[in-house]
Amino acid sequence: MTETPAPLHYAPRWSDDDRPAPPSTGCERETLSAVLDWHRATFALKCSGLTQEQLNDRAVPPSALSLHGLVRHLAGVERWWFRIQFAGEDVPLLHYSDDDPDQDFEALDGEATEDLAVWREECERSRRITEAAASLEETGTRRSTGEPVSLRRILVDMIAEYARHNGHADLLRERLDGATGL
Repeated sequence: MTETPAPLHYAPRWSDDDRPAPPSTGCERETLSAVLDWHRATFALKCSGLTQEQLNDRAVPPSALSLHGLVRHLAGVERWWFRIQFAGEDVPLLHYSDDDPDQDFEALDGEATEDLAVWREECERSRRITEAAASLEETGTRRSTGEPVSLRRILVDMIAEYARHNGHADLLRERLDGATGL
């Protein structure tokens, strides 16, 4: 035990924050899944209560990032890692083609609310795939190399993906309406 006192001033929480905290103890699978779900919920919170125009706003020039673009990107990432590479499903890519690889960020056609629903469904499918796996040692096939990739590695990489993009979402949200918080 340490004698160092806890800081008095933590980052403020959002007033409508209902995210369950990841467990402080638990098995690896439970911990990785809970941390990934916490990051998913964080991203949803950063997108909540905004208009279509705000979600489409590229609020941090010269970056082309918008919350709507991040929604589309993360839906595609969920599908790519869990459904296509891990589960081996034969489904089309979302918002990507070799001819137009950045359409997730650049082509903000369609309703953001519909894209949020697609993202939530992809997250739910990813959860079901994770729950159905016998262990974190199960593997899918990394499409770029043909090599196996474990569910453990996918979960760790997805946590990193969300952490990176939640940082982007923090900046975008603060520029859009001044909202900040953990």
